[in-house]
Amino acid sequence: MASATCPDSGTTGAPQARASDARDAEPTPRSLDDILKDGAHLPRWIGWRLRLLVVAVLAGCLGLFGQTLWLTRQTHLHAHWVLSHEGRIQVGATDNLALRPFEGRTVEEVIGAGGHIIPVDSVIFERSSRWIDDDLQRERYYRARAALSRPFAAGGSETGLTLKFTDGSQVRVTPAARGLADLPLVYWVLCSLALVLYLVAMVVILAGPGAVNLAYALMALAQCGNLLFIALEASLGVAMPRAFPSWDWVARGCFDLVTAAAMLQIAAMHPTRAPMHRLWSALGWLAALAIAWACYVRLVPHAWWWVQVGCAALGAAALLLISLANRRAPHPFRLVLRRFGIITLGSWLLLTCALAASLNRPDLRVNVASIGSMIWYVFLASLLLLVPYLSRSQQILREFSLLAATSTVATSLDLLFVAVFSLGPFTSMTLSLFLSLGVYLVARQWILSHLLGNSKLTMERLFERLYRMARELEAKPQRSPALVTRLLRELFEPLEVVQLRDAVLSSRVVSNGAGLVVPVPLLGEMQPGEANIRSLLVRHARKGQHLFTSEDARLTDRIVEQLHRAVAFDRAVEQGRSEERTRIAQDLHDDIGARLLTLMYQAPNPDIEDYIRHTLQDLKTLTRGLAAQNHRLSDAAGEWKADLSQRLALAHCDLQWHLEFDQDIELTMVQWSAMTRILRELVSNTIAHARASRVAVDIALFNDQLNLSVADNGNGSTPENWPHGLGLGGVRKRVKQLGGVVEWLGNEPKGIVCRVHVPRLSKCNENMR
Repeated sequence: MASATCPDSGTTGAPQARASDARDAEPTPRSLDDILKDGAHLPRWIGWRLRLLVVAVLAGCLGLFGQTLWLTRQTHLHAHWVLSHEGRIQVGATDNLALRPFEGRTVEEVIGAGGHIIPVDSVIFERSSRWIDDDLQRERYYRARAALSRPFAAGGSETGLTLKFTDGSQVRVTPAARGLADLPLVYWVLCSLALVLYLVAMVVILAGPGAVNLAYALMALAQCGNLLFIALEASLGVAMPRAFPSWDWVARGCFDLVTAAAMLQIAAMHPTRAPMHRLWSALGWLAALAIAWACYVRLVPHAWWWVQVGCAALGAAALLLISLANRRAPHPFRLVLRRFGIITLGSWLLLTCALAASLNRPDLRVNVASIGSMIWYVFLASLLLLVPYLSRSQQILREFSLLAATSTVATSLDLLFVAVFSLGPFTSMTLSLFLSLGVYLVARQWILSHLLGNSKLTMERLFERLYRMARELEAKPQRSPALVTRLLRELFEPLEVVQLRDAVLSSRVVSNGAGLVVPVPLLGEMQPGEANIRSLLVRHARKGQHLFTSEDARLTDRIVEQLHRAVAFDRAVEQGRSEERTRIAQDLHDDIGARLLTLMYQAPNPDIEDYIRHTLQDLKTLTRGLAAQNHRLSDAAGEWKADLSQRLALAHCDLQWHLEFDQDIELTMVQWSAMTRILRELVSNTIAHARASRVAVDIALFNDQLNLSVADNGNGSTPENWPHGLGLGGVRKRVKQLGGVVEWLGNEPKGIVCRVHVPRLSKCNENMR
């Protein structure tokens, strides 16, 4: 749990355990023995936090249990109350047998114990005093609630209550204790969400005590309080304890101001500290404290508007600070905070405008204050749950946050349409749903892709890269870090890739999305310096615009696994080829060689015997080349020189041989075979057609560039007019196989010269496999 939270500075998630970017970039390697040696300090460091977490969990569960127990003992009338368009309270559907005949009738007054008459004011239908925007109406709400709470508090099973209706009829009912069965479903849902948010806040603050983590914990705890108050309001109905409405206004207003001030502090200090961050944080908390004190001691009129505008101003200041800091030093988590902040602030303003627009419609005001505000607080709580685990959150949590925001917008639009355009309930709800769902469907993919990002590298190109990397890594395993780095840069477009010496078993997201640690596959012997590079830290995906997710970690793990498989498969194929070449070479030696040796001993004349002997020599060279997988250039050049000298000597032709290179590389079987056949074909053409007395062979290999020249002083001319036979076509084919070009030119003073140029001999390995 603690690893999923965000560090105090320099990271990209919501507040979590304190760690720095430098630590993430170059973690200090530690062994299990080192950790065990520090056991004297480790248990105390972990133990007190674990004990506090257990205490916090028990306290939260016991507190929720106590609240529920208190609620079940509160008296109520088992009936559903409806507020008419005129602002009158009517009896709705009920299971109370005494009230069932009066369904649909309007309640005029309540007669309590001792005949005390209480007029029923429609303002009591407001669930929360927090969302009453007029000071005088809030005072009227307090008085009405206080008057109604007395008969319910005293109206037990002995006295009962009398409801008088506008038509003059009366009914006597007996309030009863609520019990667990009568608690609505919304109570359990909101309390569960509040408990989860409370536990996350405790984990965050205990995992890494610090200013940012404390601010996040205050935000989460404040929203826990809001959710619990909403759950109680939805359950108590019209029968509330006397002091509850005043506490509701004070506590929930303070909760909102604390949330806004904490948001400004996080914007000033996270993921990196902004200039004058202490000043920004202090101003935010002083502003919240001043607004709360001025409103709740009644120094200013229109207290509700002061709270609403104050929260909006603090939120706008946080967004401004995030934008300025991101322009100064781009960071992906700032973009996430800004997007979430824009959605939160926009829906807050829309909800405020909807309540202000429903001034003359009591039924609409009730919907805004109860349904609209509840949806907004659930949306904010889901965001607070999402942010600490953003890079690891599942798709359902992200979708839930977006749908909660869409529901808030839909409810607010519905109320605005009814209040401003006087649309009917069905028409306004239908229109608002269509608009909200349309915006959601259009913007959903854009929001999710800009929030977490998607790879621009297609699967086809990815497999192509893996195929090429596997070929190159088989030949040069020491290039594994460089090749993996190149692939990760193309896959994620990070701002930075850092090479680490720490070995990791699998990819993992660090800094809550700012970085991704990827293991470097070890596919062979490494150079001493490169063997220390065991993993890579990829930081700030999409040039600092997006966060890494657990899906990215799984993708890189699959890439590394497929790379291992591709290299293993290619090695198996090459081993099969080598074994097959060895078998063919052995068969040629044992079968054809034995037959030629027999024919040589039975040759009728010396010329045929020499011819067969030379054929045996060629066969020996061929089988030896087939049996060997790699050939040193110097060894192969010696065999070529010996073979060409013998063949040219029989044709009474001199050989001038010149070889120079900067590195005695190993030629693969395909390279050796191609070069052997090129030289043999060129010399064979000279012997058969040129009638030359001298052949000059020049081979040069420098900087991976191969230049081969075969020149004679024969009677050949005008090579551009030569027919394309099998011999010249074979030479072109072999040169193309090496990745080079070939040309025939006239030689001075006479003869022909053939020049072969291969710009990158090592690159042809990929094309020849």
